[in-house]
This record gives sequence, structure tokens and C-alpha cells, in this order.
Amino acid sequence: MPGMGGLELQAELRRSNLDVPFIMITGHGDVPSAVQALKSGAIDFIEKPIRHDVLLAALEKMTARRRSTLEAARAAAVAHAKIAALTPRERDILRHVVTGNPNKIIAYELGISPRTVENHRARLMVKMNAGSVADLVHAAIAGGLPPGEPGDSTT
Repeated sequence: MPGMGGLELQAELRRSNLDVPFIMITGHGDVPSAVQALKSGAIDFIEKPIRHDVLLAALEKMTARRRSTLEAARAAAVAHAKIAALTPRERDILRHVVTGNPNKIIAYELGISPRTVENHRARLMVKMNAGSVADLVHAAIAGGLPPGEPGDSTT
């Protein structure tokens, strides 16, 4: 490319916070350049002349990685929306669940009965569409449950 090499373009994309998947193609590559490109996020580093099967494999890898990134972002957005729809008390209970506290500890720390905690947890499972506590914890993490001490209803 006239005026700017691939590594410089890659660095500029990073500085601009652009998440663009790319494959580095070069006519005169060397090991340090390949290592730098891959460490900076290149999907692959291909030397010319380009073999079609190598390029196709790199494109498939890039497509799969991008699809995975988009799916994770979508799942995080859905989880974030679910967490935002919880009541402050439900978020308190969720924080306790994420930290691994059993119902009796949650009840004691929040000054409510264990049965009330059970009811809140059951509603959490439904609202978060979780089939298990592990699903609930994964959704809380994916949704960026605001940090804070359990019992801190300020968020």
C-alpha cells in the first residue's frame, strides 16, 4: 500500500478503537512482522503468492470469529436488559447468588426470611430465563451486573 504499511494501518485501526477483523497479506513477510500482526489481532498472516485454499481458510476463520463476537455482544445486551429490569432487591439477591451465598446467609444479611429469599430466587430464575444457578451466574456476568456489595441497593 502506498504511504502506509499493513502494520501501520493495523495500529491506526487500534488507536481509533475500530474492531475490524483483518487478514494481513504481504509480498515480503518476515517472522517478526507476522508475530506483531498476530499479536495485534490479525486473523492470519498470508504471504504472496496467495493460495486460494489458504485464503479461504483464513476467511472462514475470520467469519467464525466475527460471528462469535457478535453473538457474545448480543447475549450480553440481552442479559444487561434483563438485569436492568430487576428490582433493587432482586439485584441484591442476584449479587449474593453470584458470590455463592446460600439462602440462609442472604436472608440474614438482608434481614428477610429464607422463604422470601427463595421466592426472590425463583422469580430471578424466571426473569433471567435461567435453567440453573450456573445459568443465572453466567447471565449476571455477561450482563455486567454492577459491582457492589450484596445488600447495596444503590445501583
